[in-house]
Amino acid sequence: MTASQKLILKISIVIITLLLILGYGLFQARNLINGPEISVSTPKNGENLSNPLIVVAGSANNITHISLNDRQIFVDKQGNFSEKLLVPSGYTIIKLEAQDKFGRSTKKLIELNYTAPQASSTLIGNASTTGMTATSTVATSTQKIIQ
Repeated sequence: MTASQKLILKISIVIITLLLILGYGLFQARNLINGPEISVSTPKNGENLSNPLIVVAGSANNITHISLNDRQIFVDKQGNFSEKLLVPSGYTIIKLEAQDKFGRSTKKLIELNYTAPQASSTLIGNASTTGMTATSTVATSTQKIIQ
């Protein structure tokens, strides 16, 4: 092997080593580069609800702070969160917002529609009619006893 071949081999090894170190560094820094991420598993966007009590659950990565409708919530060690929320009747938007340690933020909006069940008017009407009948029967019985 000549001196020029040895020099080319050494330079090649150094370049390959530097490329491997740079690639590994970029791979490890991918979370810092991507910023905060929020993934919501329940409820689904646009869902029609039959129960006003819902569970907002999902996961968040690369965050230092997360809030649900501007109220801070907490995640476990794996980044999972689960919060119960009572939604009003009608159209509702739930806002999840997260920030990372560099001040970057991301936001998820979930649109829901809750339709409250209608109260049965026939039951109320029958109950009040029955009450009036019982009252008038008692009044009639009382009048017969008095006479």
